[in-house]
Order: sequence, then structure tokens, then C-alpha cells
Amino acid sequence: MFDAEAIVIGGGHNGLICAAYLARSGMKTILLEARETVGGCASTVSDLGARFNICACDHSLIRAMPLLEELELFENGLDYLEPEATYVNSFHDSQHPWVSFHSVERTLEGLAQTHPGQVSNYKNYLKDALPIAELAIEMAKSGVSTSKFLSKAMDAKISVATRLLRWSQASALDILENYFSDWRLIMPAISTGPTVWGAPPDAPGTGLGAVVYATRHLVASGRPRGGSGSLPNSILRSFQAGNGEVRTNSTVNGLLVEKRKVVGVRLSNGDTLTAPVVVAACDPHRVFVEWLDEVPKAANRLVKNWKKFPVPEGYESKLDGVIREKPEYKHMSALQNIFKDIDLEQATTIVSPTMEKLRQAHDMRRKGEVSDTPTMLASIPSLLDPKMRADNGFHTFSVEVLFTPYSLDGGWAHSSEPERWLSVWGNLMTGNILETITEWRAMTPDIYERDFHMHKGYSPAYASSPLATLFGRQRELSRYKTPVSGLFVTGAGTFPGAGIFGASGRNAASTVLDFVEGR
Repeated sequence: MFDAEAIVIGGGHNGLICAAYLARSGMKTILLEARETVGGCASTVSDLGARFNICACDHSLIRAMPLLEELELFENGLDYLEPEATYVNSFHDSQHPWVSFHSVERTLEGLAQTHPGQVSNYKNYLKDALPIAELAIEMAKSGVSTSKFLSKAMDAKISVATRLLRWSQASALDILENYFSDWRLIMPAISTGPTVWGAPPDAPGTGLGAVVYATRHLVASGRPRGGSGSLPNSILRSFQAGNGEVRTNSTVNGLLVEKRKVVGVRLSNGDTLTAPVVVAACDPHRVFVEWLDEVPKAANRLVKNWKKFPVPEGYESKLDGVIREKPEYKHMSALQNIFKDIDLEQATTIVSPTMEKLRQAHDMRRKGEVSDTPTMLASIPSLLDPKMRADNGFHTFSVEVLFTPYSLDGGWAHSSEPERWLSVWGNLMTGNILETITEWRAMTPDIYERDFHMHKGYSPAYASSPLATLFGRQRELSRYKTPVSGLFVTGAGTFPGAGIFGASGRNAASTVLDFVEGR
């Protein structure tokens, strides 16, 4: 007698989504989470007398997914707020910023004021990029099988499918330079594409990062009311409505395998739980290299290949804090005069370096150093959502900082780096904002490792090309199914990758249900 029909390891948003679909289909499902609460990097936590999102507060692609309706997330408390502008694209010299909107027309109107020479270039870019973005989203929704991928590709024009494959093999920089002659139109896409992925902008295979502007026009960016954690909280309620069981403070350190089949998990306290289906919504490297005590013959090659892969190191950090007065960027007054009817301060501000400085940042990262002009993604969440104000009524701020290497020269324990980043951000403002910050904290890679069980502070990311995905290479990542019968994987390390998307969790659940029905 099994303890459950399915066990899902990891309560990040993909694990929760997968577990919710399984439970709501009628399977007795147990979700195991090592932390005290679910949500993972999509969580919102209380600290410093305020609430802060662990990672980015902007949700986009998940809003294109049918799972919001299928799991009844709006009925379970999810509510999105939309900033009037999506991003303010700025630079360390505070010169020549521009604004991205969900509306194509409004974006072009703004560019006509800030970068008139790039308007026709942006139109030409969208003509090619919008169909690619639409196809990529549809393929991510379908997932699971080569036939479904091919079906989506066949539905599109041959020229679009061909362009998608061509772009995916190129570099993001090559693609963007084909359209834009001003580096200030190129760098914000690099900052939210290859830089977030940890890849150089001229690396082959990063080309789909160039569709980021097009994607923003297809899917409106939003922020869950009450913080990013409102999303996993609503998924949790949906899961529990399907009689799913959650066990927090439950750390898995092994998988039980008998006769080539998974039969359960072993916890760090020595307890075991049994089930004929186990879904690992966590780092696949840990699953295949550390947890399989008995490796079935069919999985030997898989495990051998994974042992060859080194564990990547994390490179992202985040500053959070409470500020007594609303800060104002040096560029904001002139920009707000152009967009008189828009509250630009609600938007996330991308602070990009020059291309030369970005290349230096990559070199410095390899040496364990941090650039003097790092890529930053900054927001004042409480301007859009009053629920994100501190308990004392003050505003809150968040600044993501790249690259901040796990193996920092000298270590993180007594490093003054985070305070320096705060000064770099503060120098982009009018006045001395450092004097108005009452509390702040830094989430560095070592803290992500300690508090969120991220090996070396690294969040796994799916890196295979669309062509490799199309034909099911690394099937454990692109099809979620492993050579160990009953063992599946999902999460940021599987197709379609990191970010608040949810397609991986939904697709993995579909794979599991097909497996169960076919037994």
C-alpha cells in the first residue's frame, strides 16, 4: 500500500502547478517542501517590518497560460495589478531613457519623442519578431511531444518557423543589431534576456532573447496584489481544494527505486514516503547525481552524462528596503514631461550598462568581482500596490543586481559589495536617497543557497535550443519523463525554462496523467 499516488518534491510555482493538476484529476497527491512555506522564488516574505518579493515582481508569460482559468486561480484569491507603463529603459549615465508599453502604438509614440530615428527600426523589428514570439508561446503551451511541437510549427507559416529556428541559433546581439542602430534600444533587451540567463549577448543560441520586446506587446505585464507570493498561495488553495496534502519542513535526500521503478522518497530525518509516481520540481542535477541510490540500467547513460556537468554558480542578488521618501530618478522629470498622463514611477526600471561595460562585467564575474555599473532591475512595488507598503506606511524598494558571483573574491560574509550597489542605485536619483532609507537587506547567492536550497545559489535554467527541444533531446528536460519508470521532473531547469511562466508544471502534469492512464 502506497502512501500516495503521486509525490511532488518542491513547492515552487511549477511544483505547485503540477501538484494541483494531479490532485484535481483525482490522484492522491502529497507535496513536499523543504522550507516552512511554499512558493520558492515566487514567494513574498515578511522582513524589516515590510513584505518583499524574493525575485522579480513582474509576471508576464504566465498570464498567457490557460492554467490561470483551469486551476481557478482568480477564484482562489489571485488578482493582478497592471502598471501604466511596462518598463522604463534607463542607463547608468541617466541619458536618453525610453519607455516600453504593452501597447505597440503607445511605445512607438514614445519613441517618436525620445528616439525618433529608431521608430521605423522598431516597426521593422516587430514585423519579424511578433510572429516568432507568438509561435514560441504556443509551443511552450503545447509541450510534451514532438508531434504537438510540429503541429504548432505547421500551423504557423513556414517562414515564421524557419525564422524561429534561425534566430534561436544566432546570438541576441546579432539579431538586435540587424534592426537597431542605437545601443540604447539594444541593451534593455540584452539586460532582460541573455544577462538574466547569465550568457554573453554575442553567445550563439541566445537569439530568442531578442523577442523580448515583442513578447511584452503580446502579454501584458502584471503584479499580483499583495506581492508575487499571491500566485503560489492561490495555487496552493487550488491544490488543497483537490484534496492535495502539503508537508512543509520536509527535505528530500534520496529516491527509492525498486526493479527499475521509483517507489517513493527518503527524507533527511530518515522517514520514507511511498508512491508509484514521483515528480521532482527542483534542480535536476541533484536528482540524477545525488538522489538515485540505485540506478536502473536504462538510466545509466543519463546519470553518467549528468555527472559530467559541473554545478553552475549563482550570479544574481537582490536589495530590498524601506524608504521614508519616494525616490526620483534624475531622468524622470524630463521623461514625465513627455508622458504627462502616465505614472512612470509604477514601472520597473531597467538600468543597463554600455556593451563595453557588460563585457567587462562578464570578465569580472569569472574573477569573482562585480562591475562598477552592474545591470539592475529596480522597482518601488508600493507605488502600484499599497499592500506592499511597510508597516509604518513608508514605501518599499527592490533592486535586482547582476552579475554578483557566488564565489566572490573574499567571500560574502563581510563584503561591502551590497552597500556599494545601494550607492550605485542611489547615485541615479536626485538628492541623497541613502539618508531616507530606514532599513535594507541584501539577498546574495550564498543566502539563496542557505535559505532556498539552491546549490551554489544557482537557479536552474533550461538551455536547449528550440530545434533540440523539437526533437526531444535531453528528453528528461524537454519531455519531463525519465528512464526510471514513474520518475518525472519539472521546474525552471526544464522546458520552457526559468521565470514566472508555469508551462513546465502544467506540461509535466499532462505527461504524468498520460503515463498513469497508459499503465
